[in-house]
Amino acid sequence: MCPTCGARRVGQSWGRSGASTLLTSEDLVPFLEFHPEVGLRKVEWEELSATPTVREYLGHARVVFRGVARTVDLPFSVRIDHRTCPECSRRSGRYFTAILQLRGPEDARPAEKAPALRARLDREWEKIWREARPDWRRALSWREELPEGWNCFFSDTLAARGVARLAKQRYGASLKESASLFGRKDGRDVYRVTFCLRFPRPSADSTPPAEDVEP
Repeated sequence: MCPTCGARRVGQSWGRSGASTLLTSEDLVPFLEFHPEVGLRKVEWEELSATPTVREYLGHARVVFRGVARTVDLPFSVRIDHRTCPECSRRSGRYFTAILQLRGPEDARPAEKAPALRARLDREWEKIWREARPDWRRALSWREELPEGWNCFFSDTLAARGVARLAKQRYGASLKESASLFGRKDGRDVYRVTFCLRFPRPSADSTPPAEDVEP
């Protein structure tokens, strides 16, 4: 189990990123062995004790044996092997394949001051992020604050592209995509992709007029 994201390793592959670090029936039942004539209906697990590496459970299994239903108690000891999954390892090592740039418009007149611009772009980002798919969100490695806006670093290019297109379609940002050669892997060129999103300034007409105040 990855102690950071809760992903489980089965064989040589990792899955269930973002799962709870608590163990469930999905984790425990595959390790149970039953007599061929026993039909399993359900197992309810009770955690008796836990240390960082060992957890003790008592399972209450509802089974059917030769037509007779009964409940069987299953004491079960689990040793947790904590290993950092490849995705979290890349994040901790500042690994990325794509950059999503949040910027203001190129022709803004008058130019926004840096603190106000960053604050506005951060609000736009929060709106986009609320609608982003879970797998897109997991691919974000870190964000970096700059005078001209924000850089968001992703460990998955397709996830960064999905977020960029969402910003363009839903929030009126212009999108420009470019790629630069980063190196070679397995005999193929490896590129890092940059998605530049430019958000227009709010129109003065969109500001609600002040209410008249009676003298």
